[in-house]
Amino acid sequence: MKRRQVIQSGAVVLLLGAQHLARAATIVAVRVWPAPEYSRVTIESDAQLTYTQNFIPNPPRLAVDLQGIQLNTALKELVAKVGPTDPMIQGIRVGQFGPGVVRLVVDLKQSVAPQVFSLTPVAAYRHRLVFDLYATNTVDPLEALIAERLKSSPPAPTGSKPVTPTDPLGELIARHAEKPTGPGLDTAPSQPKNAAESIATTQDNTWDRGPKGVNPAPRATDRLIIVALDPGHGGEDPGAIGPGGTREKDVVLRLALKLRERINAGQVNGQALRAFLTRDSDFFVPLHVRVDKARRVQADLFISLHADAFFTPRPQGASVFALSQGGATSTAARWMADKENKADLIGGLNIKAKDAQVTRALLDMSTTAQIKDSLRLGTTMLGEIKRVGRLHKPQVEQASFAVLKAPDIPSVLVEAAFISNPDEEAKLNDNDYLNKLADALMRSIERYFAKNPPLARSRLV
Repeated sequence: MKRRQVIQSGAVVLLLGAQHLARAATIVAVRVWPAPEYSRVTIESDAQLTYTQNFIPNPPRLAVDLQGIQLNTALKELVAKVGPTDPMIQGIRVGQFGPGVVRLVVDLKQSVAPQVFSLTPVAAYRHRLVFDLYATNTVDPLEALIAERLKSSPPAPTGSKPVTPTDPLGELIARHAEKPTGPGLDTAPSQPKNAAESIATTQDNTWDRGPKGVNPAPRATDRLIIVALDPGHGGEDPGAIGPGGTREKDVVLRLALKLRERINAGQVNGQALRAFLTRDSDFFVPLHVRVDKARRVQADLFISLHADAFFTPRPQGASVFALSQGGATSTAARWMADKENKADLIGGLNIKAKDAQVTRALLDMSTTAQIKDSLRLGTTMLGEIKRVGRLHKPQVEQASFAVLKAPDIPSVLVEAAFISNPDEEAKLNDNDYLNKLADALMRSIERYFAKNPPLARSRLV
C-alpha cells in the first residue's frame, strides 16, 4: 500500500509543469537599502525566483512580475520598508496579480537606470533577487566636496571683495554657482580631470592681471588635501559579527564618522584637510566602486576601516595591511585578503555589469611607488595605534586586497581590533576607545603628510 502511494505521488510530481514547481518558492525576507547614488531592494526566497520586468519612464516606475509565488506577509512588509528620505524610491506597491503571479511596482522619485539580477545562496543568505536603482543624473563628488569645504570656511571680513578668479577655488565655485545640484538634476562634471587643484598653491599671477600693464603680487591659496575613508562592508554585507552580536559594518562606520570630524577640522603645514567617505550610512558598496570613488575625488590617501575576526576568540590587537604585487607576507595576511575580497559575493554584485569588469581590470595596474608610500603610511599608523591599544603584528602586512588597488593613491587597510574577541568587541563598543583610536589615526595622517607633502596637481585652466 505504501509503495503504491509513493508511486502515485511520483506520478503527480512528473505531471506538474515548471510553473507549478516554482510555486514552492516562498519569500522569507525583504530589505531596502537607500544610498546617495542608488537604492537597493532585496527579496530573499527559499528557491530561485523567475520574473519579468518593465520600466515605465513617465512617471518613472519599475514593474516586476514575480512568477510562481503567492503573496505572503514577508512580501507585504516591503511596502513599509521605504523611508521618506530614500533618494530614489517614492513607494512600493505589491499585490496578487494573478494565479501564481505577484506584481511589484516601485514608484520612483527620479529617473533611474535599474539593474535587476539574481544571487545564489552565500553565507547566511538564501536565494536573492536584487533591484539596484541607479540615479541617471548624479552630483560630481569632487564638486560637492569642495562646496562642503567652503561652507565650513570662516566668512570673509566685512567690506572685503567677493571671491575673484585670482583664487583658483573661487574660479571653480564661480563656474558652478549657477548650476543646480541635488538628486534628479543634471550636474554632470564639466571641470578638467585635475579639478581638485582649484584649491592648490600657485606661484604665478595669470589668474588676474588687473589693470592693463599692472601685474599684482601672486596670491597663494591652500591646496585641499583629500583623505578617502572607506568603512568596510555595509548593507547586505554585515562583515564579521562578534560573540555579543556586534556587527563589523556598524562599528567601522562609527569610527569613520569620528575620524571624518577630526580630518575636516585639521590642516597640515597650513593646508586644509577634507575627508571623503565611500559610504556614510548603512548600504553596500562594491569593492571596485570604493576605489573608483576615491579616484574620482583625487584622494591623496585611501584608508579602509575594518574589524578583524578569527575562528577562535583568542587573537587580539590591531593590524595594518598594504597591497602586495607578489605573494602575501604571511598565511594570515593571505587568509585575511581572501576573506575581505569575498565582500562582493556577500553584499551582492551584479557580475554582468560591464563597467565593473573594466574597472577591475584597470585597477590591477598597481605600482611600486604606490605600495612604497602605503607601507610608509602603514608604519606611521602602527606607531600611533600602539599608543592606545595592542598590536596584532608590529609590522605592516601585505596581500592582494582588492580594495587597495588604486594605482595612484597610497592605500592601507586597518583592522582596528578582533571583533571575535569578547574583550576587544567590548572596546569597539566603547565610545571612549573609538575616540582614542580616531585620534591615533588622525595623528598618523598628520605625521605622514608632514614628512610626505602631497604632490602638486595641475592648475585649473
